[in-house]
Order: sequence, then C-alpha cells, then structure tokens
Amino acid sequence: MPSQSLALPAPIRTGVEGLDVVLDGGLTPHRLYLIEGVPGSGKTTMALQFLRAGVEAGERVLYVTLSESERELREVAHAHGWTLDGIHVHELFPTGDQLDPESQYTMFHPSEVELAETTRRVLDEVERLKPDRVVFDSLAELRLLAGSMLRFRRQVLALKQYFGGKGTTVLMIDQSQVADQGLHVHTIVHGAIQLDHLLPDFGGDRRRLRVSKMRGRAFRSGFHDYKIETGGVRVYPRLIAAHFRRSGANAPVASDLPALDDLLGGGLDRGTSTLLIGAAGAGKSSLASHFVRAACARGEHSAMFLFDESMRALTTRSKGIGFDIEARMADGSVDVQPIDPAELSPGEFIQRIRHAVEVDEARVVVIDSLNGFLNAMAEEHHVLIQLHELLSYLAALDVTTILIASQAGLIGHMHTTLDVSYLADTVVLLRYFESRGEVKQAISVLKKRTGPHERTIRELRISSDGLHIGEPLRNFRGVLTGVPQEDDGHREVSMRVGMAPGVS
Repeated sequence: MPSQSLALPAPIRTGVEGLDVVLDGGLTPHRLYLIEGVPGSGKTTMALQFLRAGVEAGERVLYVTLSESERELREVAHAHGWTLDGIHVHELFPTGDQLDPESQYTMFHPSEVELAETTRRVLDEVERLKPDRVVFDSLAELRLLAGSMLRFRRQVLALKQYFGGKGTTVLMIDQSQVADQGLHVHTIVHGAIQLDHLLPDFGGDRRRLRVSKMRGRAFRSGFHDYKIETGGVRVYPRLIAAHFRRSGANAPVASDLPALDDLLGGGLDRGTSTLLIGAAGAGKSSLASHFVRAACARGEHSAMFLFDESMRALTTRSKGIGFDIEARMADGSVDVQPIDPAELSPGEFIQRIRHAVEVDEARVVVIDSLNGFLNAMAEEHHVLIQLHELLSYLAALDVTTILIASQAGLIGHMHTTLDVSYLADTVVLLRYFESRGEVKQAISVLKKRTGPHERTIRELRISSDGLHIGEPLRNFRGVLTGVPQEDDGHREVSMRVGMAPGVS
C-alpha cells in the first residue's frame, strides 16, 4: 500500500478552548474517543462544545443520551449562553409500559432484551440522520444494560466498527476509570481523556485533565489545568519552555537611574529574571515600580501580577514616588492584574502571563510576590519546577522578569521561608540598618549571572520624586546586620589625612 494512503487526515476541532493545543491540532476524524471523569468534572459541557464545533463546521451532529433528558441538556446549554440549534438530541429512556409490573420480562433477563432494543434505537436514528459527529452519554448506562463485562466490551467494539464504516467521529462519556471496568474500553477506543476533580483544603475546587491515549497523533502529555466557566470548559495547556528557542546575547536595559545602573553593572538584561528580596517595607515593590516606569519611558508595555498588594495600595504607593501608574494603565502602557490566590490554578496563572507576553507584547513582567504565589500553590506538587519552566519561557522571549520575595524579620537576623535565589539570574538585597538614631535602607547586588556588577552596599532613599541611590557605605561595617559600626580603619585613615604635616 502506498505510504500516502496511510497519512492521517487533517484533525477536527474539539470546540474546547486550549484542548486542541494539547491534542496538537484536534482529533483524528472517523474515530472513537472516550472522556471519563467524576460527576461534575465537565464531561457533558465538553461534549456539547464538541458538537457545537461540528455545527459551526456545517456538520450533522447527534447527542444520544441514556442518562439526561433533552430538557436537562438545554438547561446546561442555557447556563453557558448557548442553544442546541443544529444538535439533534435522541433520548433513550424506558417507555411508559416498561414501568408496569405486568410488562416486566419473565423468560429473559432484562439485559438481554433492553441492550438489543437500545442498540436498535440508536442505529435507527444514525441511519436516519447520517451524522458526522455523535456523542454517546453514557457508557455507565450501557455497562449496566450489558449485565456482564464480556457483553459490554463486545457491544462497544461493535459500535466502533459500525461507526467507523459510517465515517463518523464518536465521543463516548463514562465515569472515572475503574480497574476492572474502564480498562476494557481503553483498549478499544482511539483516544482517551481523563478529567480529575481536586478538592484543596482551602479555596475553590481545581480541575485538571490528562490525555492518557491518542493513537497515531502527537499530544502534550502530563496534567493540564482546566476551568468550567460561563461559555464552557477552558483548558490551560501545560507550559513547555523547550518549545521556545532563543538566540543572541542579553542586551542591557537601563533603569534611568545612573547610580542604580552602576550597582547593577549597566542595568538589568533582557531575557533575565531578577529577584528583589528583603524585609517587608524595605522598598522592593517601589523598586519594581521604578523599573516599570523606566519601561514606560522607553515606550514598552509592562504587566504586573499582584498576589499580596491591592490595586489601591499600588496606585497610592506609586504616586508616592512620583509615578502616576493609573495614567499608564489608562493608556495601555501597564497592565495590572490582582490575583486571588484561593481561586487560581498554576495553569491559569501561567496562561495569563502568556497572554500578556504573546498578545499584549509585555517586555517587563513583575510578580509581586513569590510568597503569595507559592502559598497559593501549596497543595500543588513540583511548583518550583513550574516556576523554572515559566522563567525559562520568559527568558526565551526576551522578557525582563522581576520577582519579589519577602524575608521574615525586620532588622538583625533574617531568614527566608523559601529559597528561589538559585532560579533568578540577578539577586538584589534590600535591608534596613540603624544610623545615628535613624532607620535607613540599604541596597546591594548579591548575584548577576550575565556579567559583572558592583559589590558595594549603597543607601536607598525613597521620596516623593522617586528613588535615590547614595554613595557606597564605605565608612561602615556590618550594615547587613542592621546595626552597623563605624569602620575604625577608615576613621584612622581619615584622621591621618586631617593631621598637620610632620605630626606622627
């Protein structure tokens, strides 16, 4: 047989936003597929989206239901702002006389009669309508009608062969996989999608899906978060940074503050991540806002994601340093998104960042703060690996990323509840210190992978006209302890310089 005849036909859309990305374009037509999950995981909603996509493509579609009435399906559609126009619904419920005790079967087991009758009614409707897409809801009812797993498997196999000969794409709905039940179907179908419903200790429910099987077509493996919202199911494909490639050197980006650029060895570099770490109130968010203001001056778009700070606090603090961020939000230069950590999944958060970068073309991304982000994902496994993938992705797109992390304590011994410094390319430390009865702030750069940087400690002052970086604190030692002492060696040199000639 020529190799050209073995090529897969073009995929068809599922109608579920994001799912076609996971499936590398969609589903292979004229095949049998399975969607399984617990009640409330969105199986019916996804099935309706699949059929609606067929209607939009000019196809004939059929919804065969053994568990929900047409009225219930219309209520589901109405909740999402849809109609069932163009979708043929075929109900397979017991007729009225089957509920009469005198009409119950005596010589034959009900499964022997009802399974054959149900199958006949389905095939009659298929022959009449000749649909391009069919949804069968659900296999759980068919399994009960079959009575035994052998008859059930043979029935599903027979349906697969029948629909394959008709050139129909079939989507079957089933309950979550059970070792002695679900696997019988998995070996028959062309592809299977599993829906999980997670119940965290606090916050809203979280859902994720996984493509467990897809014959002959590449797909994005692993778990992908999804959400059921008005308008249907939306899938957030797992981010794979390796799909994005980057070449070229890191170009420096000035901060419009010469002393700060000197401290950073010329400024931040594009395609790198910078961690601003320090005590609460030490100036981390103000420093991040300054970098955003510098981006606005260059005509670049910035995106800020706030886990801890409210919008009102951000605007008030920004105005306090001479940055009218509300005006920049109004003209589209800055996009600020407050995040509710109890209602957000990692996949949705990453998708928001991707939209800001790929659609809105943000060149600077600020995450304030990592403490809020990691606490929100406390029940998610491997969250630091997800953060690493995110930073690698942003680096590949030449985005300057600014991460904020708070340390526990104010002055003296400081410790960090989470260590993400190894993920960042640049680490900037902000500390409080005492000097002559005043509490002051200090800034220093501890690490920069992409080039040399100044290793001094400088004073940081925040005023109504912005940030001010002072000269290096060379006449003090122990600034990072919070209670510095005047450097005796420096004082002695100073005294000698001030002595009269000839005096030893």
